[in-house]
Amino acid sequence: MNETLVTLVGNAATAVEFRDTTSGGMARFRFAVTPRRWDRAKEAWADGHTSFYTVWAWRTLAANLSGSVAVGEPLVVHGRLKVREEELEGQRRTFVDIEAVAVGHDLTRGTSAFRRVVRGEPGLTSRYGPAPVPAGRDDPWAVREAPERPGGEPVGEGEPAGGAVASEESPVPERPAARRRTVRQKGGVAPRKADSDLVTA
Repeated sequence: MNETLVTLVGNAATAVEFRDTTSGGMARFRFAVTPRRWDRAKEAWADGHTSFYTVWAWRTLAANLSGSVAVGEPLVVHGRLKVREEELEGQRRTFVDIEAVAVGHDLTRGTSAFRRVVRGEPGLTSRYGPAPVPAGRDDPWAVREAPERPGGEPVGEGEPAGGAVASEESPVPERPAARRRTVRQKGGVAPRKADSDLVTA
């Protein structure tokens, strides 16, 4: 609840260190933030004091960071600010960490291409691309060519290969002959025809 969320703009100072743990992947890298100020005396922009932070990421974000970030790339980091003190060589030192919630490239400095990661495909998070397909297996991402007719003309969608063209009109089935109904009276006896309707020889 009482967390300090910050957004930092800077550069990756070190490579991303990735490690698998029992609770999932973990990654960290050093992040450098250098403010720029306008120097009135020199009438030019000047770099200020550089601050260094340790960015921590977990699980999916950690795996994506390991395959997306290199040293020197401009980044935007959003996360929780953590300040800790440790004693090293008899001296108290202060460390500032960022528990990353989201990390992305700073598009004011260049361009970037997004690639969605599918679960179960760890090769997509690697900077070297997906692993090669073993021999004897079909590549699910390969583009397959359409079949051709014997004359070399490509077969259209919904058309069988081999040159045969499927007929669009299907035969209309004949209607069965209607059954002749016998009209019966309530008493169950069919009505007799009138004498005038009878033909005598």
